[in-house]
Amino acid sequence: MKQVNIGGVPEHFNLAWYLTLKNGEYKEKDLNLRWHDYPGGTGAMCKALRNKEIDIAVILTEGIIKDIIDGNPSKIVQTFVQTPLVWGVHVAHDSPYKTINDLKGTKAAISRYGSGSHLMAYINAENNNWDLEKDLDFKVIKDLEGAVKGLIQGTADYFLWEKFTTKPLVDERTFRRIDDCPSPWPCFVIAVREDFIESNREDLEAILKIINNTTKDFKDIPSIDKSIANRYEQQLEDVQEWLGITEWSQDLIDKETIMKTQKELFALNIIPEIADYETLTYKL
Repeated sequence: MKQVNIGGVPEHFNLAWYLTLKNGEYKEKDLNLRWHDYPGGTGAMCKALRNKEIDIAVILTEGIIKDIIDGNPSKIVQTFVQTPLVWGVHVAHDSPYKTINDLKGTKAAISRYGSGSHLMAYINAENNNWDLEKDLDFKVIKDLEGAVKGLIQGTADYFLWEKFTTKPLVDERTFRRIDDCPSPWPCFVIAVREDFIESNREDLEAILKIINNTTKDFKDIPSIDKSIANRYEQQLEDVQEWLGITEWSQDLIDKETIMKTQKELFALNIIPEIADYETLTYKL
């Protein structure tokens, strides 16, 4: 049985992977698909792809585009979640900051440079007409746990993370969310190392077929809202709201979306150049 390593964030977006693994669907295709959680998010997964620790990553669109341009020998083979990610802008519950304008020039907690939390801090700054050089400052905190420490201890002032993942921390009054910042593009794509695509194309196609069969009808799975609420310790009404605004995809990200995303990243000086569609994607 061939072992394939896949990475993703331990969040509700990836429950479909857990369900297909639990059902043994990959083993039926003689594949030992091993899931690896990356609480540190996109930056950690980019590193894992480069180091060949994983073959496949379910990863933020903007982060993998940046890292492929920076030399990561991987390709986007499919969009996974079509809808934008809604990032919450969080401060410590007892923080004196009440509005987005209060955060201008303060320190943003980021999981690592090149991560989604880093890139979206730029998007948030641009949305609010901040000076991108003077009004942004960063503190690396590794993951959500690090952000809790950083904001409570005051080593960082605010933190952008997916708002439904952090909602339990808001409910328990660890964080306070002062705004939302949706990403201007589809949030998650599936990226695969080029050498893995070349030598394991049929296996990759089998994996994608299995996951796509599940995501197509994901919302129709009986009591899926309750399953998500229990597994990820979220309120049922929050899960139902999230399901209502989230759409999965079974298709390769289109050229127009890739170009729009790159233009935004280029304008913010996050990427040094705009790459060809074929440099970033691979059509199976």
